[in-house]
Amino acid sequence: MGFGVFLPGSGLTVDTALTNPSTRPGLSLPGRVTVTAGRSQVPIDQVVLGLVTRVEPESGDEAYVLVEFHRVLASGAFVLAPGERRGAAFAVGVPWETPVTVIYGHCLLNLRMGLRAEVAVSPILDRGDLRTVYVHPLPAQEGILAALAELGFQLRQVGLQAGRMPGVDQRLPFHQKIGFWAAPLYAGPFSELELTFFADSRAMEVIFTLDRRVALAGAGHFSLSRFRVAHTPTGDVDWVGVVDGWIRYAVRRHGAAASGYRTTTALPESPHTSRPPSIEPPGRGLHRTAGGESDSADGDGDDS
Repeated sequence: MGFGVFLPGSGLTVDTALTNPSTRPGLSLPGRVTVTAGRSQVPIDQVVLGLVTRVEPESGDEAYVLVEFHRVLASGAFVLAPGERRGAAFAVGVPWETPVTVIYGHCLLNLRMGLRAEVAVSPILDRGDLRTVYVHPLPAQEGILAALAELGFQLRQVGLQAGRMPGVDQRLPFHQKIGFWAAPLYAGPFSELELTFFADSRAMEVIFTLDRRVALAGAGHFSLSRFRVAHTPTGDVDWVGVVDGWIRYAVRRHGAAASGYRTTTALPESPHTSRPPSIEPPGRGLHRTAGGESDSADGDGDDS
């Protein structure tokens, strides 16, 4: 499947097709871009492919804006004779920090992402229509999200926020926030949990932001806890036990960091085995996504 774009004044038609629009961070999007000349010769400067998504500005006061966060050169300069067609295969690498757009099997509308072809025919620069891309979670991300659901957390909202998070080696100009209402088991010490992933080729940072509302006006405080999960090829993980241990650790930090109040609420024992955040859970393989089959994600929970 693909889309065609006609460049006004150039007599050129551009068609971009994705072999598979589904992928995961760290894999690739294979496809082919084809350009066809009209009745005249067409000198093309270059063909570039870019990954684009909608991001909320850091101020939060403006409408969402389209941000191109990754560019790949598909072809350099060449000249098309009248009526000539030329195609170029590509495999656009998906950055490891790319936010997921498919959560719990659903494609969320506010997480739209696409691949856009940009063809430069002097003096025309055309940015074609977006070809929808579906980014599925890495195995570790999938395990963490599934564990939160099993522990009783309810998905509240998901979005992309411009700006940087403190203390993180962040490569993209935005980060993803996956918000949950606190599960009943943990609802005393905090009311909301926000989850953020930062992956690279070796490991993934998992950041829990806990929010405690202490007044009707919404006053409260936030605290962040960080865990590191390394990629490894094989094995099964008790992600429910891992995430339960992480949450309990984060709750202790949250209580210690509270300003203006102290909580003495003790979490009841979970029916799942609690573990400290220093375990090394292995990950699972990747299947049925573009870019080939690759094994990824292990877990080394590191707190900071």
